[in-house]
Amino acid sequence: MSAIPNMQPQADQDVLPTTPANEPLPRRTAENPRQARSFTIIGTTSAGKTFRPSDWSDRLCGVMSSFGSQRKMRYSPFVRPGCLITGEKCVFVDARLYALEPLAYNFLLHFGRDNDLKVEFEEAAVEA
Repeated sequence: MSAIPNMQPQADQDVLPTTPANEPLPRRTAENPRQARSFTIIGTTSAGKTFRPSDWSDRLCGVMSSFGSQRKMRYSPFVRPGCLITGEKCVFVDARLYALEPLAYNFLLHFGRDNDLKVEFEEAAVEA
């Protein structure tokens, strides 16, 4: 007897197609509401507390950076640290990142959600 239950679908059940987590999603269309959008991760939790450490935005953007020929770190043009007018640290993520690297886009999106940070999406969608 196996400890793993039988996962075969019954004849009367619908079988839904699944996409593995590490594969990019299908191309998004204007009819698809899940189209990639630019967003901002704000360093304030939903309870209103400031996210720590204080240099979290620089560290997060550092993960997405590269080193140029002059041995200087360069932030990605699609992921930039910043500060809002209210003084809260934030990270701006461009929707074009999804077309180049969907896993990086999803990582940044989930970083904000997993740490209970405010994530604000732009209204205008960018066609990829």
